[in-house]
Amino acid sequence: MKKIIIADHHPVTRKGISCMLKKNNDFSIVAKANNGSELYKSLHEHQPDILVMEIDMPQINGINALRGIKNEFPNMRVLIFSTHPEEIYALRSIKSGAAGYVPKTASTKVFLKALKQIAKGGIFLNEELTSTFTSRNVGETSAISRYKKLSSREIEVLNLLSSGKRNKDIANALNINEKTVSTYKTRLLKKLKVDNLADLIHQSRMFQFG
Repeated sequence: MKKIIIADHHPVTRKGISCMLKKNNDFSIVAKANNGSELYKSLHEHQPDILVMEIDMPQINGINALRGIKNEFPNMRVLIFSTHPEEIYALRSIKSGAAGYVPKTASTKVFLKALKQIAKGGIFLNEELTSTFTSRNVGETSAISRYKKLSSREIEVLNLLSSGKRNKDIANALNINEKTVSTYKTRLLKKLKVDNLADLIHQSRMFQFG
């Protein structure tokens, strides 16, 4: 039986996952964490096989936290179960050490499939995403390879821009000043080889594969 820790600041999510796994003999939930400090305490205490986590929760620094956790617990498998859209975070999460990415819009069937695949040592991304990332379509592949070169912070800025946030909102959300946001915008335009904000947002939405 695989030991699982659930890290999510939404009580309904924690309860929902518990209910889903209640009758499943393959998994046992050993702890639940509401924030970063609870998570680290539980990880040291229980040494779980699998961590199901939301990357956007209190005291957790997104993708950077994932890297840190994987460095400290290299044998533990991590399934990201997040409100963030896959097209922005899935590939970045896998590259940073996660074994799978499931958006909270997914069905229980997909969530369980991901969990089983990860428990067996596999990697889980939804099929459309996987096929697009492995696509031989030259235009698509070059766009994806440019996207892959973005830093975690650039991805965060892009995510906020594509959801319609203004520089001021982004600065507040990421705790940086507006001038820095403008610098990131310029860098994103250059790195993704687009001329204006509309194209940049369109480019980021190209990664929306259902």
